Amino acid sequence: MDPARTSNGTNRPGRIIVVSNRIPKGDVPAGGLVFAIHEALSGGGGLWIGAADPTEQALDGLTPIGSGIYDRATFAITEEEHHGFYLGYANSVLWPLFHHRPDLLDIQDGDFEAYAAVNRRVARAIAHIAEPDDVIWIQDYHFLMVAQELRYLGVKNPTGLFLHIPFPNPTDVMALPQVAALSSWIAAHDVFGLQTMRDVASADETLRHDPKAEQLPNGCWRRENRTFRLLSFPIGIDAKGFSDTAESAPTPELQLAPKAPLLIGVDRLDYSKGLVHRFEAFGDYLSRRKSGSVRPTFLQIAPVSREDVTAYQDIREELECASGSINGAHSDLDWTPIRYVRRSFERNVIAGLYRRADAALVTPLADGMNLVAKEFVAAQDPEDPGVLILSHFAGAAEQMSAAILVNPFDRHRFADSIERAIEMPLDERRDRHAVLRKTVFEQDIAWWTNSFLTCLRGVPRGYSDPD
Repeated sequence: MDPARTSNGTNRPGRIIVVSNRIPKGDVPAGGLVFAIHEALSGGGGLWIGAADPTEQALDGLTPIGSGIYDRATFAITEEEHHGFYLGYANSVLWPLFHHRPDLLDIQDGDFEAYAAVNRRVARAIAHIAEPDDVIWIQDYHFLMVAQELRYLGVKNPTGLFLHIPFPNPTDVMALPQVAALSSWIAAHDVFGLQTMRDVASADETLRHDPKAEQLPNGCWRRENRTFRLLSFPIGIDAKGFSDTAESAPTPELQLAPKAPLLIGVDRLDYSKGLVHRFEAFGDYLSRRKSGSVRPTFLQIAPVSREDVTAYQDIREELECASGSINGAHSDLDWTPIRYVRRSFERNVIAGLYRRADAALVTPLADGMNLVAKEFVAAQDPEDPGVLILSHFAGAAEQMSAAILVNPFDRHRFADSIERAIEMPLDERRDRHAVLRKTVFEQDIAWWTNSFLTCLRGVPRGYSDPD
């Protein structure tokens, strides 16, 4: 099947062409970027392009891997490119930099060249199949150069990128070896979407340092004859679907003491998630807990990822050390305060755990949005809801100020917030949850998709390309 055509062989004008690094080869996993894209495309169809499993040789073009409500296809990538493009430049340079950790950058010769080569291959594949009425929607930091390469190839289709992670501040961005090119990568898009107004402000400030860029009175930017927009589009979830799943999910068997509070955290194992700080704050709470008071259990689910990257090996060791130390100090014969699980669970299991939990700790040190916060709120019983403890540094904090907002670096105040959540009266829990639920349901995944695509489809035709 030609990915440029539908399953019945007819041309499909006005498709959405989505590009992301990850693409489901089979069932769509619960949560995260992949599930969000699946939900977005399920509403109107289109073509989803993602990376194939690494091979020895990478050829141009796309390989169809599925069709239905929308089509799926992959581009090729070699083992060497996977190490340079994905593990190297994307996740050892861009990821730590954009999460405000320039001290963790691991800059290696050849990694940027691999990143650029993969971005060019993706651009060539899109240029080959894009039809005049298609819109191109690029996802995340893996493909910052694709739009520029498309313009070099003469592709004039409306093209937008949504950055799921934070944008670096103007000081940190100087650590990027290719910082001089960053403005041109951004400017090649018609719409450059970010999670929060804080991220938009950081990106604006970066562009203000570029003598070739100017901000227009209407808020748009212009650089070398291209006009483009930087806008905030906070991503949402399928709130109703997740709520229904949580309501129908069986209650997990956790073997807790009667009336023992359950606190939960669900995060990919990553240094940006603040997991060690979270454990330490919980340990601080335990150390001041009165004898004979409730004995809460904190369940942290943290599937391992990117084990080949040194920084991830380090955070795993730190977290295991912290959990062992805290449990050793506070456990009893019939109580283990921290349950640390290093694997993933099915969507309905997670939804059931959220609904059962008395509080969720969503406390990253830096995060684009963090959909766990929204999933937890959607999963709650409005009559007896749990409490959301949310970091100021999560993008979700801009929309979810009715949560208990915390600074994860302030361990003692964080511990105070844990105590407050455990002891919060029902009326206050209901009031806070009602406000949070309204936002989560109104600004859901459909709202996010429609907001971005309406803006992208509204781009005036005839925008000039760079010289």
